[in-house]
Amino acid sequence: MPPFLSNYLSIMKRLLLCFIATIVYCGLATAQASKAKKWKMVWREEFNYTGLPDARKWSYATGRSGWGNNELQNYTANDSATANVKNGYLHVIANRHISGSDTSYTSARLLTKNKGEWKYGKIEVRAKVARGKGICSAIWMMPTEGKYGGWPSSGEIDIMEYVPWNADSIYQTIHTGAYNHIKGTQKGARTFVDDAPADFHTYGIEWTAESIDYFLDGVLRYRFPNEHKTSAEWPYDHPFHLITNISVGGKFEGRQGLDTAVFPVTMQIDYIRVYREKN
Repeated sequence: MPPFLSNYLSIMKRLLLCFIATIVYCGLATAQASKAKKWKMVWREEFNYTGLPDARKWSYATGRSGWGNNELQNYTANDSATANVKNGYLHVIANRHISGSDTSYTSARLLTKNKGEWKYGKIEVRAKVARGKGICSAIWMMPTEGKYGGWPSSGEIDIMEYVPWNADSIYQTIHTGAYNHIKGTQKGARTFVDDAPADFHTYGIEWTAESIDYFLDGVLRYRFPNEHKTSAEWPYDHPFHLITNISVGGKFEGRQGLDTAVFPVTMQIDYIRVYREKN
């Protein structure tokens, strides 16, 4: 056998073994995590009503301040054009408005702050992301109180972010003082999902004092461990609330432009379920 062919086969064999090991690890880790923990549901939103999102569970962040990434949307409140519930789903909608020579965008950013907050637990969200270049669908968590200071010192948990320009990639990430994209040290998983906006998928986390595990359709995709160092590495020891939104344009969402022909665009959420680990 020619030396170059032998080397090629050796490399391919190693790659195949690594791939198999990864699949086996994810499967075993998922099974072990499921077997080791028992969960009790403590909060749920099934969207089995019609109208605006339930005010007992949801509030709104509003305004057009750019929101950290120079985004273009104006977040509105109590506006059925940007957030409504019908046919068993929450619809979060981004719109394009043209008035003369001016163009603007509206969307919704819903949050459970002061209405639903948790320290540790299992969270599952079944959702269908919005389609369109320059659009970001997101389901994430922020601390209710800045225990360790402003962002990112007190932490951020991104259960799911979808930006269509990046090969149908679902991002599941964390942000802390030590690990964040500003420093180039952000940690998390990027998973390819073929045509993600075409169907519903289940996004989730299992958050304990020792780790945050990220799941996509029940498969463990990433584990962020508590290194037991300082709050810069692990600020996740205080309550966080849920956020869901669609953002438009900006440094992250719009880095490859914005397709203005896609509006209006909609993210649909079937349910959100929160569990506490049983003792």
